[in-house]
Amino acid sequence: MESSNAEHPMMIMEENQQMKEADQVTKEKSKRVASLDIFRGLTVAMMILVDDAGGEWQMIGHAPWNGCNLADFVMPFFLFIVGMAIALAFKRIPNRLLSIKRVIIRTIKLILWGLILQGGYSHAPDELTYGVDMKRIRWCGILQRIALSYLVVAILEISTKDGQAKDLLPGWQPVLRQYHWHWLAGTCVLVVYLSVIYGAYVPDWHFTVYNTKSPDYGKTFNVKCGIRGTLDPPCNAVGYIDRVVLGTNHIYQHPAWKRSKVCTESSPYEGPFRKDAASWCQAPFEPEGLLSSISAILTTIIGVHFGHVLVHIKVDPDHSDRLKHWGFMGFFLLLLGIILHFTNAIPLNKQLYSFSYVCLTAGAAAWVFSTFYVLVDILGWRHLFLPLEWIGMNAMLVYVMAAEGIFAGFINGWYYEDPHNTLGPMVFLATRMQMIYWIQKHIFIGVWHSRRIGMLLYVIFAEILFWGLVAGALHRLGIYWKL
Repeated sequence: MESSNAEHPMMIMEENQQMKEADQVTKEKSKRVASLDIFRGLTVAMMILVDDAGGEWQMIGHAPWNGCNLADFVMPFFLFIVGMAIALAFKRIPNRLLSIKRVIIRTIKLILWGLILQGGYSHAPDELTYGVDMKRIRWCGILQRIALSYLVVAILEISTKDGQAKDLLPGWQPVLRQYHWHWLAGTCVLVVYLSVIYGAYVPDWHFTVYNTKSPDYGKTFNVKCGIRGTLDPPCNAVGYIDRVVLGTNHIYQHPAWKRSKVCTESSPYEGPFRKDAASWCQAPFEPEGLLSSISAILTTIIGVHFGHVLVHIKVDPDHSDRLKHWGFMGFFLLLLGIILHFTNAIPLNKQLYSFSYVCLTAGAAAWVFSTFYVLVDILGWRHLFLPLEWIGMNAMLVYVMAAEGIFAGFINGWYYEDPHNTLGPMVFLATRMQMIYWIQKHIFIGVWHSRRIGMLLYVIFAEILFWGLVAGALHRLGIYWKL
């Protein structure tokens, strides 16, 4: 009895200590970085903008081949944000095996959603059907690339990091030394990518046109290569590896290069092919392919480094230590990317995910995030960016519903007698059919007497702002889509 009475206070103290530790962990998990949420929301908004307004404003759409337009910043921004989120999520690693298990499960979810949304299974919003011929399924896509980068970098973070986060001295050297394994892995990724893209021999190849709208539907064309080290559209190693490993039937059938000058006189807009267009203009190419996705891991590693600065470097009164680190590294990456491109050493190319493209876009991401950090976390102007923050807190939901057209497809699925008679106008939730067409024509395009300006304003106010408000309402209700 005496022993039991003596142990009772100790048990209470231990339980109290455990409760305090659990509360501390809960607080750390619930505390979000507002500037990172806003940056994520901006990236989702950019995706909606370039997808829905890019047809009228090709300068914001994907560059046909070399070059870098607004749309070409979306993917690396996502990967950069994933890297920063990894550093914050694994600030404390109490159980490595459990953390790796969670990473693998999340990776599988991302891949499955990627196959559903971009593999050909979902036909939303234009067609009220679903299903994909497994002979034509597209294996790669945006979420699959994010999944690969997340898997590799998250496991690297878990495997090489101490269980507890600790403060480091200001400056770039302590952070680099603490995470030298990350930079070694990044160097290996770069060496592998450059070795393959400049060293692999690309033989001649052929493809069949499966576009039913093409007059050459069903025809097979040969493409002559027999070369190594070229970064031109038909004969680069990135496309070669995808054709060999995935097969031409399983890669993207509508690449941006179809808008290039050698393919159409309407360039940079879509248009009929030139009479003297090369045969490869109708060929498939995977912009989220295998080799280019390996290169994309570099962007996530850079993002993790910026997250490490946020975690480890103490906040001084003016945040100067963090900002100097981010600003200098961002400027260096921007400058390196520009020099590599304009000296023709390595051109900027999103389709190939070239090294100059990695540097330029990662540097841009660094400066955009740093700007939000100053405006939101230092100056306290958070309220100005609330719609973007709400979108960033529910990024997966807005991406699926808006950017991939699932919400539009859902509304189009309610019709009267004929699929073209959607119930949208009846419930004031019409999409790209009757009501939305009326809104576009009479409220936006009609007022400005310009389809280009009208469509741009429509996307900004009727899509991006709309989904910002929806995400805000869900935030109020505590509803989030998490993988």
